[in-house]
Amino acid sequence: MRHVRGLLAAFAATTLTAALLAPIAMAQSSREAERKLETIKRELQSVAAERRKLEGKRGAATRELREADEQVGRSNRTLRETEQHLARSRATLAQLQQQRGELEATLASRRTELARLLRAAYTEGAAAPLKLLLAQDRIADANRVLAYHGYLQRDRAARIATVAAELDELDTLEREIANRRNELDATRARQREQLGRLERDRKARAALVAQIDDRYQNKRSREKALGRDAKGLEQLLKKLRAAAARAEAQRKAAAAKAVRDTGKAGSAPKPVQVASAPALQVGGLGWPLSGSLLAGYGGKMPDGRGSDGLLIGASAGTPVKAVADGTVVYAEWMTGYGLLLIVDHGNDYMSLYAHNDALLRDAGDAVRRGEAVSTVGSSGGHGRPALYFELRRHGQPVNPNVWLKR
Repeated sequence: MRHVRGLLAAFAATTLTAALLAPIAMAQSSREAERKLETIKRELQSVAAERRKLEGKRGAATRELREADEQVGRSNRTLRETEQHLARSRATLAQLQQQRGELEATLASRRTELARLLRAAYTEGAAAPLKLLLAQDRIADANRVLAYHGYLQRDRAARIATVAAELDELDTLEREIANRRNELDATRARQREQLGRLERDRKARAALVAQIDDRYQNKRSREKALGRDAKGLEQLLKKLRAAAARAEAQRKAAAAKAVRDTGKAGSAPKPVQVASAPALQVGGLGWPLSGSLLAGYGGKMPDGRGSDGLLIGASAGTPVKAVADGTVVYAEWMTGYGLLLIVDHGNDYMSLYAHNDALLRDAGDAVRRGEAVSTVGSSGGHGRPALYFELRRHGQPVNPNVWLKR
């Protein structure tokens, strides 16, 4: 019997130790995964920094255009963030006003009830318990009446306290509503200022593009200075694909290690599923935006060059949406593409969004299908607001029309 008890004690101690170590192991695996994620983000940033360094070695026209585009992008992104904050503040204010209306409706009936209670208390006077006591012939009746009176008094006090608390809540709501209104006014003023700044930045960029056009009246020399860097894009995509492959390998290794650590810490660990990137389906991707098709896949761009993707015209500032789930691997300016955003969708698929006015996501950010990742613009010296979109597999362009679904 003593031996059995010893075995049970040992088993309990082992189980307890496993239960305590399992969360520690999982936390360590989680921290390791976060460190690997930060490493990948730094790697993506280093790829972008290297590309930026190359852009800096180009001619003055390219550097000037990049600076103008990036200034527009910063102003546009700041304005959009302010507008989102404004929308959230409006929603909060509407909710507070609704709460106030409901509370005022409740208080209207409570005030009537409270007035009745106060009149009754005033009529009874301060000596009401003594009067009730003297009015009874028997002690038992007097005790019962006094008990009822006590219940009434406590009920009145509780109701008065409830009304007082609701009045305090109403005062708090009124103060919060006033603060929200002041915040809204300040945000609207900031929005107007940022909108004016954005318009000035866009005009300055348009003037710069006109100067560049005057400076390079010869079409060939202009294309040499500002033309699309197709070779540079191929090299960039190659590095990004390598980084994405390393990230996927590290993610699987971290998941496998989590399984092993959990198995060591507990006797019966739950299986950890290693999620793989879903394969993209033909006709299963959403369009990045609605607009007029200026150039199709395999067609001619407005400047006469061939198109490896789609050029979709739309108003400046129109949100551009991710066509599928993925991770932003590049969000920088590039010659001939302007403000360029690239999303890795896994399985060696990537989507490219060029000529943006603002990039709303940064390298390393996870995005879902349909989420805004940028806004339409004319960066990179493009003539009119439009989105240039490409879909690539193994680094090579594929026909987006086959994959996109209206």
